[in-house]
Amino acid sequence: MAVLKVHGGVLSTATQRVLACLHEKQLEYELVRVDMAAGDHKKEPFLSLNPFGQVPAFEDGDLKLFESRAITQYVAHSYPEKGTELIYQDPKRMATIGMWMEVEAHHFDPVASKLVRELIFKPMFGMAVDSALVTEYEAKLSQVLDVYESRLEQNKYLGGDYFSLADLHHLPCMQCLMGTPVKELFYARVHVGAWCNDLLDRPAWNKVIELTNDA
Repeated sequence: MAVLKVHGGVLSTATQRVLACLHEKQLEYELVRVDMAAGDHKKEPFLSLNPFGQVPAFEDGDLKLFESRAITQYVAHSYPEKGTELIYQDPKRMATIGMWMEVEAHHFDPVASKLVRELIFKPMFGMAVDSALVTEYEAKLSQVLDVYESRLEQNKYLGGDYFSLADLHHLPCMQCLMGTPVKELFYARVHVGAWCNDLLDRPAWNKVIELTNDA
């Protein structure tokens, strides 16, 4: 049995973020599926892993973590010799990567997640889409992507010339939005569109998609 355990649902974007990191690092892990439809993430024993009742939770031996971005950073730091190098020793390079990780968490994800909820998950559960909210958040996402376009004119990836956690963290919400009209906001920007294609074509990410197809 794998030492590393991920507790979550494969349709959860936060869980997907951790799985993408593990596949990039070519690490074996056990996926412990949490039945979120049944509310198991709000009950014990899951609450002993994450008292906030949100997936994913993660175990590496006696270490227990929650919050997907904290988990990916732990994995990248703990297994530097495995798979893709997602973080770097050079402090200036890592500072730039860290800055764009913060941008994803505080500027991209809050907007993209709202759009995913409105355009993907609400219809999935038979709920009405708030069109006014979609319009508002499309405008906000456009502003973020304008900044990304300027950055990606200068560098292949957000953190520089190499793929890193700063890019990986975008993948789950990006993938979801590719199935909606919001996709056009990404591809209206040449460098952002090329960046999307690069990320979405990564073999590690395709392994995550295979898991969601089996859900």
